[in-house]
Amino acid sequence: MRFAMKWAPALAAVMCSAPALAEVHDSAPGGFAVRATATVPAGAEEVWNELLDPADWWDGAHTFSSDAANLSLDPRAGGCFCELLPNAEDMTKEPRGGVQHMQVVYIEKAKVLRMTGALGPLQSEPVNGVMTFVLKPDLAGTRINAEYSVGGYMRIPTEKIAPMVDRVIGQQVARLAAKLGGPPAGGDDATTDTSEAPAGDAPAPDAPSGEAKPTVEPEPVPDADAEVSRPAIIGR
Repeated sequence: MRFAMKWAPALAAVMCSAPALAEVHDSAPGGFAVRATATVPAGAEEVWNELLDPADWWDGAHTFSSDAANLSLDPRAGGCFCELLPNAEDMTKEPRGGVQHMQVVYIEKAKVLRMTGALGPLQSEPVNGVMTFVLKPDLAGTRINAEYSVGGYMRIPTEKIAPMVDRVIGQQVARLAAKLGGPPAGGDDATTDTSEAPAGDAPAPDAPSGEAKPTVEPEPVPDADAEVSRPAIIGR
């Protein structure tokens, strides 16, 4: 999500030019959590297919290669949310490398996608992050709940990095929503929030899309992690 090594300077520019960030409530020296919620006039299957194609909605400004087309997501347990680093001098030659941004640890079609990994400048720190997307049918279509929580030792003060991550996650969710008929992605199209409860609620069975006007709204992610089906032996 770029979350890249040059991510920090880019974020600094964003913070200077965009409206104030949502207040980060859940932040401590050992970590933080941010959330973003959007409602789009599309069915859960359509939202799911778009979610699994980050090359189509992720902002290329927040990638190591500066091009979202180099992003890919392998939709299976253990799959990689990765980025190819092309040969800058000759695109026809062998890539110069790659990046593993996150790894899929839980996936349930059209319902839940959970990945672990430290994004952007956090990749160089001994921390771990958990990104969870939950899709829930809504009268207006589908509600997208996203949460990114980070914990561990980091040399970047949380009071500085948490608002930056908060802003970028919100922007990516806004871009995803815009691809699905939501408001055009701008600085504050998806609202971000922080809370102590994990984003782990499983949505109800698919419901048909409505004709209501797409909205992007602040809404706490329900604390119903137990509703997400999981193997009886292998716990989280």
